[in-house]
Amino acid sequence: MEIEMKYTIDSKETADQIWDDEGLLSIAEENSREKVYMKAAYFDTEDRILAKNDIAFRVRMEGSRVVASLKWNGECENGLHTREEINVPVGDEACFIMPDPTIFKESESGRAMIDLLAGKPLHNVLETRFLRSKMKVDSGTCICEVAIDIGEIVTDFGNEPICELEIELFTGDEESIKEIGNGLVVKYGLVPQDQSKYARGLRILNF
Repeated sequence: MEIEMKYTIDSKETADQIWDDEGLLSIAEENSREKVYMKAAYFDTEDRILAKNDIAFRVRMEGSRVVASLKWNGECENGLHTREEINVPVGDEACFIMPDPTIFKESESGRAMIDLLAGKPLHNVLETRFLRSKMKVDSGTCICEVAIDIGEIVTDFGNEPICELEIELFTGDEESIKEIGNGLVVKYGLVPQDQSKYARGLRILNF
């Protein structure tokens, strides 16, 4: 289960201020701060069978790593996103161009997705490209990752900028990440974001 808060940041300048926020720095784990370039491709069939069933098939290059993700049953309320998720490290970068759905065959949900595809080929429907500045923090009641993403969503029908904050829960309860987020909302005027990057891309595609 993936649990995270998402917020829209009004500018890169504000994003830089959040990255250097004294409150976050005071609870950041030592040597956990890093910046990683990420490029993700989302795949679906021509008839969008996965999107119609609230399933996202993503392959993302995270620096030198390639990770395939399957996400489903997404819910969101006031910036709090919850979703079932499976992540599988992939050794072959070719997966970023032509992914094989059977990489998820070891899970029940992966097999259900494979059955749903029924052999239909997958196509790249949209991409995201962004620089992620992230740190692991320990508030005392939760351990989470605070990430600032700056970049863009790329589709055949137009692009849209990415300037957002994500707080992903690792351990603890979701109220703890809400508290961290609420503090940053007050300080930096953040706006809860109820759409994922993928959902925003689908909106550009009018799907």
